[in-house]
Amino acid sequence: MLEHGLIGLSLRPLAAALGTSDRMLIYHFGSKDELVVDVMRCSNDRAVTQIAALPASRGIRAAVEDLWAAVQTDPTNRCTRMYIQAAALGLLGREPYSSAVRTANAVWMAALVAHLVGSGVDRPIAERAAAMIDAAFMGFQLDQPLDTDPTARDRAVADLGVAVAALSS
Repeated sequence: MLEHGLIGLSLRPLAAALGTSDRMLIYHFGSKDELVVDVMRCSNDRAVTQIAALPASRGIRAAVEDLWAAVQTDPTNRCTRMYIQAAALGLLGREPYSSAVRTANAVWMAALVAHLVGSGVDRPIAERAAAMIDAAFMGFQLDQPLDTDPTARDRAVADLGVAVAALSS
């Protein structure tokens, strides 16, 4: 699922790729939606583990750059793509995606805040900065498949670092 995403996911080809049957997947997970939620939860945990493993950054601006680099590296890149697809389904109010995305987002935000605090940012500023970083990164990632100017995106990431640093001024 990390490789092919959620859009158009069908249990039969997934089961065949896993060497099992679609009925066994339903037996173990209850439904296709619950399977996707479990995979998304594991995917989010992988991404959070990668963020938690980052060394402390040299300040808030460097943290933005370091976090962006991590988000662009697998497995976090593929995990984030899956999260975006599940979030789109959750945005439509579709359960269990709405609840699962809320939970995953809380875990993700805690990881961003922890990295910022570990990089010397005061917790109240880190919480505000994490909200900005998360929103901007989500936008960058949504645009990325259509991106024709990676230099402009790199500038936007650098500008985000400046904007986030202004929170502590």
